[in-house]
Amino acid sequence: MTKSLISRKALLALPLVAAMAGVGCKKDEKSVEGNMPASVQFVFTSDAHYGLTRAAFQGKTKVDAHVVNAAMVAQMNTLPGMTLPADSGVNAGLKINTVDYILEGGDIANRMETSASVQTAAASWDQFKTDYLQSLTVKNGNGQNAELLMVPGNHDVSNTIGYYATMNPLTDATSMAGIYNLMFNTTTKTAANYNYNNDRINYSREIGGVHFCFIQMWPDSSVRIWMEKDLQAIASTTPVIIVAHDQPAVVTNHFTNPNGDHSINATDKFDNVLDEHLKDGSSSTGSDAIEQRAFVAFLKKHTNIKAYLHGHVHESKYYTYAGPDSDISLPTVGADSPMKGVVSATDETKLTFHFGALDTQKQVLTMRECYWNPTATAGAAIQWGKTCTISLK
Repeated sequence: MTKSLISRKALLALPLVAAMAGVGCKKDEKSVEGNMPASVQFVFTSDAHYGLTRAAFQGKTKVDAHVVNAAMVAQMNTLPGMTLPADSGVNAGLKINTVDYILEGGDIANRMETSASVQTAAASWDQFKTDYLQSLTVKNGNGQNAELLMVPGNHDVSNTIGYYATMNPLTDATSMAGIYNLMFNTTTKTAANYNYNNDRINYSREIGGVHFCFIQMWPDSSVRIWMEKDLQAIASTTPVIIVAHDQPAVVTNHFTNPNGDHSINATDKFDNVLDEHLKDGSSSTGSDAIEQRAFVAFLKKHTNIKAYLHGHVHESKYYTYAGPDSDISLPTVGADSPMKGVVSATDETKLTFHFGALDTQKQVLTMRECYWNPTATAGAAIQWGKTCTISLK
């Protein structure tokens, strides 16, 4: 296992290169080659958005995110009793039994905007801990709790550094500090001492023969410096999966303001949640093709990057990222949000999370949609949706 951390200042002193990584989770069955399990299984979800309310959920109106996320976690707890569909994917037709990891794609706390009366990041983080750290009961093949692996989202970052719309309080770094402490197994960071410029949440894990890169927001030039250093430690033939909050076709307003004093302000409307200053122009609603092309160049250099998992878009989706010039092909998985889904926000029966099964010998990953609220009633059995199988070789 590799865990890496580097300050924003130190990043700029390293050579710029990059790479990405990932996969895996589950199964207690051992391979004939030794200690590596024959397969690994995991759940992938994103955008919990504690602090918001759903218009409707299971017969009630104005339902708090704490209630909705708790219901989703309760459904995750039923996975070990389920059987995977008899499709052509990894572990098809087999009982799930164990879940090795829970992957969370960020936006734990919603932005604390006063116009929406959103609660503090501290309150949201406490609710998240109750649901995801105390209420999850799924176990891995060794009988241990499934490990939670997570990245921050733009709302977590904006709560930490500020936003151009009024928030109350103006900043609250609790969720960023909490994610940092969990992922780096420390208790040193608090809302008071967490420093966004230095305390970066970039780390990697070797899971089932696949190198997962968990990165802060999106692989901009700053993150790619960290990734390049991280990827130097693995063979060029080792498959890599990137787990990030932002989609590969990143939104322009997340870059740092290229105008004036580069501040976060209501005129320019840049979020400044990425280190990189926008190069394409001065508008937060314009193109970011230059930045995406730099990422595509990185992908072409590191051809062992085989998949990308993300949140932010709030849509359950399996697709191929082609880049701004349609000259790359990267299998990509987008996750739904329990609170802000493009489809599920207005149709709660379409709420989903993903279940991943990795064949560690064949290096094949199957992702399956889990409709966890199919009848809009508590405790209804999960239904399987779309399936996507990705070759990592």
